Amino acid sequence: MATYQCGACYFPYNEAEGLPDEGIPPGTPWADIPDDWVCPECGTPKSGFMLYQPE
Repeated sequence: MATYQCGACYFPYNEAEGLPDEGIPPGTPWADIPDDWVCPECGTPKSGFMLYQPE
């Protein structure tokens, strides 16, 4: 499972953990997140997230 990170505030979305407080259960793939979803921290749209790849 992958982690995606907001390009504005660096909020992480981890597919394994989901976001239960946002109604997204653990194990939800990024592709299944609705396109109109926004970052719960700063409001950046889903398109503003990038795959997180630690160096």
